Amino acid sequence: MELAKIQETLRMLNDEKLDVRTITMGISLLDCIDADSTRACQKIYDKITTKAAHLVEVGQAIEAEFGIPIVNKRVTVTPIALIAAASEATDYVPFARTLDRAAQTLGIDFIGGFSALVQKGYHQGDQRLIAALPQALAETDLVCGSVNVGSTRSGINMDAVADLGQAIRQAAQQDVMANAKLVVFCNAVADNPFMAGGFHGVSEADVVINAGVSGPGVIKAALEKVQGQPLDVVAETIKQTAFKVTRMGQLVGSQAAQRLGVPFGIVDLSLAPTPAVGDSVAHVLEEIGLSQVGGHGTTAALALLNDAVKKGGIMACSHVGGLSGAFIPVSEDAGMIDAVQAGTLSLAKLEAMTAVCSVGLDMIAIPGDTPATTISAMIADEAAIGMINNKTTAVRVIPVPGKQVGDTVEFGGLLGHAPIMGVNPASAAALIQRGGQIPAPIHSFKN
Repeated sequence: MELAKIQETLRMLNDEKLDVRTITMGISLLDCIDADSTRACQKIYDKITTKAAHLVEVGQAIEAEFGIPIVNKRVTVTPIALIAAASEATDYVPFARTLDRAAQTLGIDFIGGFSALVQKGYHQGDQRLIAALPQALAETDLVCGSVNVGSTRSGINMDAVADLGQAIRQAAQQDVMANAKLVVFCNAVADNPFMAGGFHGVSEADVVINAGVSGPGVIKAALEKVQGQPLDVVAETIKQTAFKVTRMGQLVGSQAAQRLGVPFGIVDLSLAPTPAVGDSVAHVLEEIGLSQVGGHGTTAALALLNDAVKKGGIMACSHVGGLSGAFIPVSEDAGMIDAVQAGTLSLAKLEAMTAVCSVGLDMIAIPGDTPATTISAMIADEAAIGMINNKTTAVRVIPVPGKQVGDTVEFGGLLGHAPIMGVNPASAAALIQRGGQIPAPIHSFKN
């Protein structure tokens, strides 16, 4: 390799916050189904701790050998609503405790899959899992949950949307951090390595390794070299940089899969920010030409960024999947936080931005007295954007008891801190109380 390329890579790693955000092992639990819930939980624990026994060890070895930081080592599993439904259990919290115990044993960062897929209707297991979410997420440390309430092919399950508004309010009363581990999706993907929305889809292999890359700081540094150039030059610069970042993700993911003796799945190209200085998607958008994120032009700049990242990444890796875009979580992005505090970034603008990026209204703190029906309406709006545009959208909002607009809440670590954002005071209760199903759009019929 040329000396210049080696120096460029070292600069990306040392100065521009380049890392592999996660290597995630997906594990199918379909062979853990049992009519006895105690036996099912033991099977789940045994399979996870056997298949992922060396995940952390291998990740650390790759870090040491290649000098590439791997921030998280994670596991995803088959949606628990499918597994638990075959048992006699009516309370699914023990399944969450089993996942948490397995994650603690492995020493991983998170485990995802306390999940349900309800886009076209409920079965009993789905309802029991949603009912268990507040207690399950409050009583566990490493378990993440998700519910897919809609899809372009199926429409939106508004009964589930209504129930989840209530569940989110209840979870906030038990533990303010519980909702940081819960994502509500439309068009959820089955190979997402990121948390809190990751789960292992039923069509996936028995065990697989997926990788998630990052690199907002690398993109920003590249754009600093083309200041004043036309936007097609900007797009090309992002594309070329995303190619390099994705190559590194493929290297790490394929190495991990080979050493663990499992298939390599996908690389998720998503730009995932952190609260650290120099690791902000908002600052990338501002480098493109915005004075501050949230102003007019923000959606256009984000669309350019998202598209260029996908184009560059797809050319670099034959197995691209997951969400693969730009994340805009408010609490995890220093530039987003600054924009909210300056008054340039509102919930309404964030909603518009989600039409062109991954994934949705993410890590947004709202007043603790926000009605459950308003939370449900926020979910419905995001699901509608995803359904109509045939893309993944999601909501991860955090009602904070005792806090009002202008206050700040500290989450800590990679989750950062967030200003409490104002929600529209107009009621949507009558809409949410109707329930039923929003039908799939006409363009969903493609056969």
